[in-house]
Amino acid sequence: MPSIQQTITLADTTTKLFAFNATFAHVFRRSIAIIIFLAIWEITPRLGLVESAFLPPLSEVLATGWKLILNGQLFTHLQASLTRSLVGFAVAVLFAIPLGLAIGWYRNFADTINPLLEMLRNTAALALLPVFILLLGIGEASKIALIIYACSWPILLNTITGVRNVDPLLIKSARTMGLTPIKLFQKVILPAAVPTIFVGVRLAGAFSVLVLVAAEMVGAKAGLGYLIIYSQYNFQIPEMFFGIISITLVGLTINYLLVSLEKHFTSWKVVHTE
Repeated sequence: MPSIQQTITLADTTTKLFAFNATFAHVFRRSIAIIIFLAIWEITPRLGLVESAFLPPLSEVLATGWKLILNGQLFTHLQASLTRSLVGFAVAVLFAIPLGLAIGWYRNFADTINPLLEMLRNTAALALLPVFILLLGIGEASKIALIIYACSWPILLNTITGVRNVDPLLIKSARTMGLTPIKLFQKVILPAAVPTIFVGVRLAGAFSVLVLVAAEMVGAKAGLGYLIIYSQYNFQIPEMFFGIISITLVGLTINYLLVSLEKHFTSWKVVHTE
């Protein structure tokens, strides 16, 4: 007859096993579409349904990517892209959030600057690439400037929206409690606007990768965008597809990190819900 300790251990093991199975089932259910897509990618070229010269099997793409990892080329391109993307993204955050807070909070300032913002925000970032190249040259400065421009708009507009959409009752209650304008902004306006601001920050994270690819296709000597366009020109199709996969993984990683950061800064929402 098993002892009490053995019974407790067995029950604990069973609970962990059930929890693992539930987690695995949840992950598999959420990943099934991706698994099917990758399986189709692998099978269709091998069955001759598509020309393998233009769409090589996934296993061939991954094998080619492994070679790029071993010879260090992927690291070189990844380092160049991440440096440009993160620098541009960081500058956009440091510039656009304070400006958005000021525009959202001070009506007179907003009325003065809004016409200029409306004109600029309707100008596509990629349309300005030749302008940045003319002004800043074909080097790193023009690429980073383009990323800053593209990333600033979602952050700026969502910051303005977040400040202006704060519940008026919260503001009125805070003022009746005698909060000074600075304290009101710190304790009420800014915390209430953070979730909306992070929507813009996450959009900017995606833009920092998307715009970077286009920027690296002109005048770059390294970077994932350069890898894609260079591979296309030389008909190195597996390298091209692996470059695309790498950019996708970079984008997913940036989004995951920003979501984790958002959860940290909006942890009060969880406490409030509970």
